[in-house]
Amino acid sequence: MFVESLRNRVRAMNTLWQRAAADMTLDHVNHHERAGVLPIAFSFAHFMKAQDQSISGAFRGEPPLWLSGGWANRTGVTVDAFGREETVAEMEQLRFGDWTAWQEYQTAVITRTDAVLETLTEERLAEVLLPQLPPNMQNIFCGLVVGPGGPVRRLEVLECFVYQHGLRHMGEVEHGRALTGLGGMTS
Repeated sequence: MFVESLRNRVRAMNTLWQRAAADMTLDHVNHHERAGVLPIAFSFAHFMKAQDQSISGAFRGEPPLWLSGGWANRTGVTVDAFGREETVAEMEQLRFGDWTAWQEYQTAVITRTDAVLETLTEERLAEVLLPQLPPNMQNIFCGLVVGPGGPVRRLEVLECFVYQHGLRHMGEVEHGRALTGLGGMTS
């Protein structure tokens, strides 16, 4: 029951990402409210690249699609950085040049995630990937989940870096959509 519930939660979250992108235009996603506020494009780029990295590396042992498919060039992203170590001032410059290409990338990431979800078992989720998070990641959400010195299993990768992370940034997207005149994704 737990594994099926996890699959369903990740799939539902990714459905929100697909719905959010479906009716947005390049102007919507590149909307920048004001200095000190990240554009909607940041939330899409930051989270979807994190999902790509998490699924590709931790579950498939492959490089992320972002790198192997040359998606930075294809999407025309203006700042090709993850956004964890960079400043808000740097990341608020992020824009997409080709929204259709971005949607193709996002669909490819979600398709890869769906394939991995089909392979999940409790045993596979219990496999330890890191004995503990590196010092610079102790203060992130996953650090709170695993606790000081706790191991990071595939379960935490999926729960923290994909599911929880995706919902957090979806909230930003929903708020950004409202600022551009579009509606939210759920009631």
